[in-house]
Amino acid sequence: MEQAEAALVEHYPRLVRTAYLVLPPSLGRNRRVLTAHWIVQRSLPRGRAARLPQAGGARVPAPRGTAAPGYAFVRGRVLRQALDAGLPLRRRAWPKRVQFPPLLPQVWGLRLFPRSGGADELALDQGLSALSGAARAAYALRALEGLTDAAVRQVLSGAGVADPHAALAAADGLRTPEGRTAVDLLESPEFDPCSLQARPTDLMRRRRHAKAALAAAAAVLVSGTLLSLPGEGWAPAEAAAPLYARHPAAEAALDPARLQRIGAQAWRSSSRTDFSVWPARGSLTGDRALLRRALAVWARPGATVQVSATPGTPPGPPMGAPQLLFAGEVGRARVVVFHDGLRVVRYAEPDGGASGGPALDLARTDAADAATAGALLVGRGSGGVRYLTAPWVSGASARDLLDPDAEPRTLRRDAHGVTEVLPSPAAARECRAWPALELSGGGARRLVTDLGEIVPARLTWGPPLSVGDVPEAPEEARTAWARTACLLPTMRSNGVREVNAWRYTRQWLPEGNGRAAWVCTRAETWRGAGGRVLAQFQPPQSGPAARSTGVVVARSEVSPACGPRDPRVLAGVLWKSRTGQWYVLAAGSEDVTSVRASGGVTGSAGGNHLVVPARQGVRVELDGRLADGSRMRALR
Repeated sequence: MEQAEAALVEHYPRLVRTAYLVLPPSLGRNRRVLTAHWIVQRSLPRGRAARLPQAGGARVPAPRGTAAPGYAFVRGRVLRQALDAGLPLRRRAWPKRVQFPPLLPQVWGLRLFPRSGGADELALDQGLSALSGAARAAYALRALEGLTDAAVRQVLSGAGVADPHAALAAADGLRTPEGRTAVDLLESPEFDPCSLQARPTDLMRRRRHAKAALAAAAAVLVSGTLLSLPGEGWAPAEAAAPLYARHPAAEAALDPARLQRIGAQAWRSSSRTDFSVWPARGSLTGDRALLRRALAVWARPGATVQVSATPGTPPGPPMGAPQLLFAGEVGRARVVVFHDGLRVVRYAEPDGGASGGPALDLARTDAADAATAGALLVGRGSGGVRYLTAPWVSGASARDLLDPDAEPRTLRRDAHGVTEVLPSPAAARECRAWPALELSGGGARRLVTDLGEIVPARLTWGPPLSVGDVPEAPEEARTAWARTACLLPTMRSNGVREVNAWRYTRQWLPEGNGRAAWVCTRAETWRGAGGRVLAQFQPPQSGPAARSTGVVVARSEVSPACGPRDPRVLAGVLWKSRTGQWYVLAAGSEDVTSVRASGGVTGSAGGNHLVVPARQGVRVELDGRLADGSRMRALR
């Protein structure tokens, strides 16, 4: 499954081009484009544990740098679906899904088609239209993939073609103009469904259809209203949905009188320092009606409730009487925060003068500690966010990650530990500043930031096995974070617990272009899976550009690199010097003893740095050796 996914992502344009060429021309250029993308996007095997079939030990050729089994498997599924799309619908045969318009992607109001080519491309398109789907597939495999006739027959047989020899013979009859090769023509924009032009659809017909749809929606609305009038109707009287079950334990969990309330000084003597020792705070902790509504909506949110849950968080009702953390007014809303040992749940309802319905946010927080349980987001609005700080927090400040030299600004907190409004980077359209929350207390200073969830993410610095907090790290940590902060939106709303940045090496650039930094950034989630890794190349800068964002040269959502399980990393970049010369640069962590490049350029070097002259657009494979002789692949 991982091989197939990697092959699909790396060679997506080539696979879509192949599907576009094989699809029947009768579909029209717009539908061929959308169907080609749909076929490729649904060509992965079902299930994460899927295994690729072995082709009798035979190795199917594939583009250089690709795992042959994974690419061959995806390409075979693409060809089979594209060929099935050209089959006629028969009354006695069960239709295939690919014979109908694709579900996704969908484009409303526009027609998409590739850019027009020259006379040679037009002649080739007309010639391909006269061929069968199997012959078009044979022509594309031989031209685009560079396969031999024997390999083409093998691939076509695997895709379900009954007579591969006839398909190859038909493809042989298609000739190209003098001076042009089949590869040149097929790789032109005429046959590229990833580089498109857009034109509007029939505007008058669209207007008539919109009026008809509006009339139908009004009829459905009126009918639904009339059906809901008798008895209690369908719509709930409050934000909570109607009861769906009655159980003594479930009803006890909805009783405000049974909420767990921790004492104000319990955290001082507890062996744990997490959300379980937070006291109940806020001016509305005695409002039983508010607490009852919050518990009811948590157990069964109605249609008017805006519900959000971080990935991996169970959205169900409380498993027992939860712990009350906060109940009070925050801005123009009444907010209640619960904790049930696994999740933190925030309920917010607008006051009488505010618009909108209640909101329910759930976030997984198991295995929290003092470093990750320092604050919770209790209020979010157009002006920014407010945090509820832990009882052991003695001070809160605002720090701009993009300005490492600036001193933090002290934030006021009320008697319940709620901070004043802090601008949120999660809502900003441009990355001109990145306000983060600095918490001090218990002899430590920690930095957290808002990534669109109710639990802020902790920011750290250092090698994976000895990370530390940014405020207490050397100056290089704040400088590196200034060039990394604008990449944090790629990790937003993923249930992120902690983001660590680590400058794993520095490298002198050729031709005296200065010294660059290589930084690895890894986001760990509360659920354990789904961590994201970014490898950055930060070239030397001066003046206003000295804090520009680094270049992401590799990223992964499945690699353990830069983490406690695999505290190593290797990455590379194609870099252009001030004189215009291109180089392949590669750098690994300190335990990398040699680096080798192959593919478009070849070269090797002892140690963890590599510099090889190259040309623009070259594709290179990188690998390294460790001190024990084992091999490691570059992050990608």
